[in-house]
Amino acid sequence: MSTATSHASSPTEERRPRALPESAAEAAAEQGGGIDPLRFLFSYNARNLTKVATEVGRATGAYWIDAVQRIAKPGDAARRSLLWLATMADRREPQWHLPNEIALATPFALLRDFTEAQHRDDAVVPTLVLPPQAGHSSTVVDYSPQQSQLAMIRAAGLTRLYALDWRPATTATRKVTITDYLEVIDRSIRRMGGRANLVGDCQGGWLATIYAALHPDRVNTLTLAGAPIDFHAGESVIAASTKLMAGTMGMAPYKALVAAGGGNMPGSAVLSNFISIQPQSEVSRQLQLLENIDDATHVERYRVFEDWFKYTQDIPGAFYLWLVENLFWKNRLVTGTLTVDGRPVDMAAIDCPLLMLAGSTDHITPAPQLFAAAEKVSTPAEDITYRTATAGHLGLFMGRDALRHDWPVLMETVYTHSVPRTSTSGSGKASRRRSSVRAVADPRDTPRVPAP
Repeated sequence: MSTATSHASSPTEERRPRALPESAAEAAAEQGGGIDPLRFLFSYNARNLTKVATEVGRATGAYWIDAVQRIAKPGDAARRSLLWLATMADRREPQWHLPNEIALATPFALLRDFTEAQHRDDAVVPTLVLPPQAGHSSTVVDYSPQQSQLAMIRAAGLTRLYALDWRPATTATRKVTITDYLEVIDRSIRRMGGRANLVGDCQGGWLATIYAALHPDRVNTLTLAGAPIDFHAGESVIAASTKLMAGTMGMAPYKALVAAGGGNMPGSAVLSNFISIQPQSEVSRQLQLLENIDDATHVERYRVFEDWFKYTQDIPGAFYLWLVENLFWKNRLVTGTLTVDGRPVDMAAIDCPLLMLAGSTDHITPAPQLFAAAEKVSTPAEDITYRTATAGHLGLFMGRDALRHDWPVLMETVYTHSVPRTSTSGSGKASRRRSSVRAVADPRDTPRVPAP
């Protein structure tokens, strides 16, 4: 389940997301710069090694118990081991599952239109989803037919639906900049009618925030999930490692990575960083596969995740170096010192409804990094939503629990701000369009795959 609170308290809106009390919001927005990054990283990695050892010990014991039980079939262990190795090596390119059309194409991004023909004239503000841009395919927002953030959003009544698809960087796109990304967002929204609901996941979230600050008139609502806004808040291994590395060597290590990638940040390097941050998830996932190699349901769920997680794509080098220096290292977005093409990025320009979804076990973007956004925008308190899902980082975007319990509540709120007032009920807000929970398969009694 998830947790949420609100400044307002109406007995008729018990299922609506609630904002954190003011004191909690202030605490969430505090800077996390007081921690010693070296001490934090040492402690963090020590805990992870303990978790890895524990998982290996558990799996080894389970393997030997199983081997004893199968002693009458000496060839079975070899068969299972070979099948395990073959399954780990069998990777496929992730695919989009919902039908869509490409409405706009650039060398580094595609605008995909997921609007069904019968809904093209619906009187609802269009919604644009910005997936994470961190070395993986954008298909995470349409992860599988049973777990699709896009399907859930559409089922909530936001039927005019679009998503940007970040294309793998090439030699030709290695110099793509933050300006180019903001421009393609603007071109997309203008093509959609000039105003949209923005939904930003992870790095798509800070990108959406920067766009909203520069073009507040084009953003109807802003929804952020697992998005770092205050990059130094909370206890974050990424923030600590960036402070340590950039603080001692500046941008040199990052520039070296980009140079080694031919002008781009290799997606394989980003994947290695993710795995090193939480190695116990990787170890557990592979060992659980061995234990359940004859369980077709578990193997299929493993394949779907690994196909997305291990199929990496490069990031434009110029864009990557810009975000490391200006956001991860110098934290300029939340401090109000960020400029793009000479224009100041002032989050106070954002006054639309703001909805935020954090993960209770998110080790990539701790909740304080996201919730700090509320302290910088001009949105009225009653239009700010804080919600915390029982999920890790990736679980926020593709996890069944978050898609069934958290996203529907948020998107139904967005829906109320996206339809004509003539469609309202006696409470003065638009009524719920349909049950968006049905868009995601029931997660109960199904094998789970460990994911970061």
